[in-house]
Formats: sequence, structure tokens, C-alpha cells
Amino acid sequence: MTETEFHSAVDAVLARIENAVEASDTLDVDLEAGILTVTCPDGTKVIVNRQTPNREIWVAARSGGFHFTSREGEWRDTRSGAELFASLASIIASQGGESVAFG
Repeated sequence: MTETEFHSAVDAVLARIENAVEASDTLDVDLEAGILTVTCPDGTKVIVNRQTPNREIWVAARSGGFHFTSREGEWRDTRSGAELFASLASIIASQGGESVAFG
């Protein structure tokens, strides 16, 4: 994946996350300079950002840090193989107490 392709792919992922979380009544979302921050009702944050040198998307949450790489058109955790949107839904439900559907 070229750098341009990577940036386009990540921009689409961040927009999809932002749109899904914006539908929430209790979660706040902010996308600035390629860093997406989801603020939970208790003030904790889930942060999603791009790591261009590694061609990865990184997620930081109370439960830990996760690295996702594009494999066969899906973003997968480099350790567990879990899919990005499924992982985010689980992280946000656990940390923020709300179910988010990424459709």
C-alpha cells in the first residue's frame, strides 16, 4: 500500500468511526489533524490515530493499546487478528457504556 493509498484508507476509516459515534447521545467525538478522540461519559477517552511509517491504525483505550494493519481489505489487530470495527465496538461498549454500530 502506498502512502497515498494508506492516507485515503485511514481517512475513510476515521470518517466511518466519526459518523457512527456522532449518532450517540452520551459519547462525544472529535476528529482533528488525523486524530479521532471519543470521550466517554466518565471523561475517559478512546483515541484512534494513524501511524504512517508502520502503515497502521493505533487505538488507545483504558483497556490497552492496539495496532491494526490492513489485511485483505480489512483492518486487523496485529496480535489477536480481531477486526478494527468489532474491536472498537467492544472497547466503546466496555469503556463508554454504549453500543455503537459501525454499519
